[in-house]
Amino acid sequence: MNQVTSTTTGRSTDRSRWLALYVLCAGMLMIVLDVTVVNVALPAIQDDLGFSGSSLAWVVNGYLIPFGGLLLLAGRLGDLLGRRTIFVTGLAVFTVASLLCGLAQSQEVLVAARFLQGVGGALTSAVILGMIVTLFPEPREQAKAIGIYAFVASAGGSIGLLAGGVLTQAISWHWIFFINLPIGVATAALAIRVIGNDSGIGWRRGADLPGAVLITAALMVGVYTIVKPAAELGWTAGQTLVLSALTLVLLAGFIAREATAASPLVPLRIFRSRNLSGSNLIQALSSSGMFGIFFLGSLYLQRVLGYDALEIGLAFLPTTIVMGLLSVRYSEKLVMRYGARRSLIAGLALIVVGLAYFTQAPVDGSYVVHVLPVVILLGLGGGVCFPAVMTLAMSSATEEDAGLASGLIGTTAEVGAALGLAVLATLAATHSAGLEGTGRTVEAALTSGYQFAFAIAAIIVAAAIVIALTVMRPERTASPATEPAPTDDCLEAA
Repeated sequence: MNQVTSTTTGRSTDRSRWLALYVLCAGMLMIVLDVTVVNVALPAIQDDLGFSGSSLAWVVNGYLIPFGGLLLLAGRLGDLLGRRTIFVTGLAVFTVASLLCGLAQSQEVLVAARFLQGVGGALTSAVILGMIVTLFPEPREQAKAIGIYAFVASAGGSIGLLAGGVLTQAISWHWIFFINLPIGVATAALAIRVIGNDSGIGWRRGADLPGAVLITAALMVGVYTIVKPAAELGWTAGQTLVLSALTLVLLAGFIAREATAASPLVPLRIFRSRNLSGSNLIQALSSSGMFGIFFLGSLYLQRVLGYDALEIGLAFLPTTIVMGLLSVRYSEKLVMRYGARRSLIAGLALIVVGLAYFTQAPVDGSYVVHVLPVVILLGLGGGVCFPAVMTLAMSSATEEDAGLASGLIGTTAEVGAALGLAVLATLAATHSAGLEGTGRTVEAALTSGYQFAFAIAAIIVAAAIVIALTVMRPERTASPATEPAPTDDCLEAA
């Protein structure tokens, strides 16, 4: 294919398409960095603004709830109104909210600004993958572009740990938000310049306001349930059960609405694709297992081995380096040679091995012996797994549904990560508390709790392998001269 036509850029040169990709990835990196960079600065924020231990969680939850709740709606709005429009609007909202966060001198202002940041983050990130697949319809280029995006989306979090430690210790916590201002303005200006505007399919094709209200409410209530009552009170607490039931009722109402609406917000036909549905299940499970471990692994390094914030960021840096090398240079070659499904299974297997190895980390653990092999295996697995699962998720999406499919895969990753973090953290804390009552030292009890959570995480990711083997359809190989276009049932493999 010598020339590519895209609704996002019209007839564009190779240089302009790749420049557009880098602009999109810059926007995504800003969003991803913000999540972990704030986690590192939480103690400084607590000291400065007087947060209590319980209220401090709202600095994180105030962002996660709108972000997780609006991803699906934001992706569909990109299909309807134009993806560049939604992307730039999200950047503007996120940048203004970052300024408000940096200027905040009270708890209420900071939490409100974080909520606004979550809205901007959802609008920005939900449409990126959809824009990428329309920019790069040719399989080999698409695999490479998705590999770059997957690296930014997956490994940016560990960069945030390092950046948060440097900014907080060298200047102040306010600068973890101020740093977003020049990045946001520059990214928006470049996006308007290098990404062609698309008009979308029109509001009438999917202006399902009742459906939008139902799915957004369901996701927001669901994310709130995970990060607040479930994490703090337990999964069997009355408040958790009531809110979980409300989430299910809202989801049921949304499905009923979409099945009967003349112009549904989310056409249920997209779930007929085994690859799309399977990819989202795998994304949820792998995010649950892997990203919960970054949090618990950080606690192990801090509470047991005595690392400070900057040392924790440096400890996870090999994950970023390895994942970046694989995602940018080799993921496309692996997908084209062995197929996305085989690459996905291999990546998940590496993650399982890494998590299983982490269960052996002792109280007096050594970074080189007990931690470094884990972060390298997670980097290898993530660098192979995440580009492959995104490729499979988008392989059967039509041009009209690309934004929806992009928002969906983002939603499952976000909800899966939140669910995994809540479940694994609860299991680790409960297990540790039980052991402390038997006379074991605090460090020994904490370590045992983390080991237990690492084992559960390995089982969760192993379940994703089972889905990949049983639900996902294998790609059909074809000679270069007769390669068929991707269909609902297959993704090209060279």
